Amino acid sequence: MSAFTHLWNQIAPIGRAPGGGYLRYALTEPELTLRDWFRSQAARRDMLVTDDGNGNLFAWRGEPWAPGTILTGSHFDSVPHGGGYDGPLGIVSAFLAADKIDKSRKIAIAAFVEEEGGRFGVPCLGSRLLTGAIAPQQAAALEDRDGISFGAALGTTPAGAQLDKVKNLKAFVELHVEQGRALDVPVGVASAIWPHGRWRMDFAGVGDHAGTTRMEDRHDPMLTFAFTVLAANKEARLTGAHATVGRVQVEPNATNAIPSLVRGWLDARAADTATLDRLVDGVVRKATERAGRDGTSFSISPESVTGEVAFDTALADRLAKTLGDAPILPTGAGHDAGVLSAHIPTAMLFVRNPTGVSHSPAEYAEDADCEAGIDALAKVLEEL
Repeated sequence: MSAFTHLWNQIAPIGRAPGGGYLRYALTEPELTLRDWFRSQAARRDMLVTDDGNGNLFAWRGEPWAPGTILTGSHFDSVPHGGGYDGPLGIVSAFLAADKIDKSRKIAIAAFVEEEGGRFGVPCLGSRLLTGAIAPQQAAALEDRDGISFGAALGTTPAGAQLDKVKNLKAFVELHVEQGRALDVPVGVASAIWPHGRWRMDFAGVGDHAGTTRMEDRHDPMLTFAFTVLAANKEARLTGAHATVGRVQVEPNATNAIPSLVRGWLDARAADTATLDRLVDGVVRKATERAGRDGTSFSISPESVTGEVAFDTALADRLAKTLGDAPILPTGAGHDAGVLSAHIPTAMLFVRNPTGVSHSPAEYAEDADCEAGIDALAKVLEEL
């Protein structure tokens, strides 16, 4: 059994959902168990573990935040019923890559909190707090679907930005499973992250009886919502972008009642900011027009928006050359690396995903490709 398979098997059962995939929400029991596993792996390697007060863990080989330290790692949390590789692969690979390089090297391994935004709604929350991209009070007030705030789950108000420490780091390299089918070799290097965001859409109408209200007398927000979902799909196809409505809440959510409120979340992504703006503007225009015809109301508010991230070009080229002219490719998925890239040189390595499926129980990577990713990460850490 390879070192990767041995370590991977230790975490594979943690947070597995009965219906398939994983439920590893930030600061819930499965993710806390994985954080304990992180501490134990660091202890076995004589690495000191620190918590930055925002929920992010760091394992250090050398003095914490020492100038010239290379940071690697990823996150443990998952989307609802997500795959096992998105995030944890980067942490497992980081520990195994650290085993392969000289122990005199100053490296650190990160486990960032709430990268997916699956519990508190804001993706990359831990790295945003660390870099000052979100205020501690705002983050503390974020609530999950049970009304538990991030501050309550964390046990304190987050510490917030520590840019003086972050800027001591020489670079951050995040290894991640590729979330498409763009790789035909085991390992690639990231060039950029598409601009993307999440918008909450509220459709309000008049709740009424499904059996006694005449069709012509209805003000049904579900009709406006349904039209908007189709409009988002059309706008995305016309602009060459991506639009998804994957979460919805309905009030009163009764089979025999016309809804009074439908709330949905739009996830939109595009290759550039102008296209993303054009996509969202098109959705808003069509939803507003339809609401006028339906006698309903429509409002939209951004919950998180991230601009285009272009990783350090010279660094990406250097790493690709180090890895034998590995392919360089963009991604439509967001990552903590995208947040840190505004402050320090940052790069990403992708491990081949044979099906291209991600955020799904079917997400997968071959053990041999994962081992190639570990070797690549070790070479990169040595090179840097």
